[in-house]
Amino acid sequence: MGISTLLQRTAILTLLILLRLAADGQVRINGTIYDRSARFGMAGVSVMSNSGTGAVTDSAGRYNIILYPNDSISFSYQGKATMKFAVKEIPVNRPFNMSLHVDVHYLPTVEVSTMRARNYKQDSLENRNEYRKIFEYSPEYLTGGSNGVGVGVSLDALFSMKKIKRMENFRRFLERDEQEKYIDHRFNKTLVKKITGIESPALEIFMKEYRPDYLMLFQFENEYQYYKYIQDCGRYFTEVWKKGHPDEAR
Repeated sequence: MGISTLLQRTAILTLLILLRLAADGQVRINGTIYDRSARFGMAGVSVMSNSGTGAVTDSAGRYNIILYPNDSISFSYQGKATMKFAVKEIPVNRPFNMSLHVDVHYLPTVEVSTMRARNYKQDSLENRNEYRKIFEYSPEYLTGGSNGVGVGVSLDALFSMKKIKRMENFRRFLERDEQEKYIDHRFNKTLVKKITGIESPALEIFMKEYRPDYLMLFQFENEYQYYKYIQDCGRYFTEVWKKGHPDEAR
């Protein structure tokens, strides 16, 4: 498909959407929400309306919402809300941007290689599939009575306790190995170096001292909080490292 054909189809699709919205009496409002400095787009800002329709800004602070002309729109972040803006007073032919009076700590843009992410997920799925019998292993110690009434004891299970114990130990080993690989995937040198700027040999020490555990990675509500954790730890580590190694660069 040529570029001109693709552009034509995109224009037609856009026109159809606008015609549909016009027929329904709705308007599409979009824009970007910035921090106090108007330099950085804010992720996670709630976009609310009187009618109950809502949206949330993406990682770049952008939003997109469809409302009726008699509706109103407002923005909220961490409990701080703006005034309401009447939809009929918002120009529909240009983005409706907003700068909130809050400070957002800037974090460098981090791009995680899609190839690396795909390989990790693929490896994890293949590992689960290869050891499916181990992961899903669950011995039945109890069994139905011989006459279909009551509960009996599985003699096969009782006579195979050593085998059952080996299987359970191996499963726990596989689960720990899977968790460690997940930590390696999320907490890798490329990511940490880009956020903190720490170089070797300090980087290797930092990676060891501040390596999060598996459960900790799920305590962060979003990627911003996780990156902020790495950045804050990096600043503290750098200060301590400089005091102990005054003649070395970071």
